[in-house]
Amino acid sequence: MADDAASQNNVAALAERDAMLVELYDELRAAAARLLRREAPFLTLQPTELVNEAALRVMKLERMSWHDRQHFFATGARILRQAMVDAIRHRRSLKRQAPDVVLIDGEGANGVDVVALDSALTRLETASPELAKIVELRFFVGLGMEEIAAVTDLSESTVKRRWRTARLWLASELNAA
Repeated sequence: MADDAASQNNVAALAERDAMLVELYDELRAAAARLLRREAPFLTLQPTELVNEAALRVMKLERMSWHDRQHFFATGARILRQAMVDAIRHRRSLKRQAPDVVLIDGEGANGVDVVALDSALTRLETASPELAKIVELRFFVGLGMEEIAAVTDLSESTVKRRWRTARLWLASELNAA
């Protein structure tokens, strides 16, 4: 009886995940297209490929509960980041002299090497998961401050303050590397 209930809960969770994936697929694809068009035009990776890779990774997260659209989108941002970094590392392993893939945050800042940013972001997650989430949504999904505020359920002014703090922290980390 308990196994039956657990099985039904698991099926319901998987159906919820799949429905959310279908609902947000176009938004994730648009984010991937922005990311690849702006920051990594020489990668041989298409937005659909990046999102499909992300979708496959989401499908492997069978035990995760999907609270809402914001939670799913934040998870999607993380998975897009991982998929892009994996693609860049794979490309670099094939071509020893492959140029760095550089992200630009849209505010006129200097470009940042994606793999170096990923390493710094991993360290930032240890210090402040909230700041790391904002950076991830900004750099890897290309969301604006208003959109990040909606996804994180914070005020726009709080997001802007945390964004400035995160940028200073990352600049220090990336300059030290």
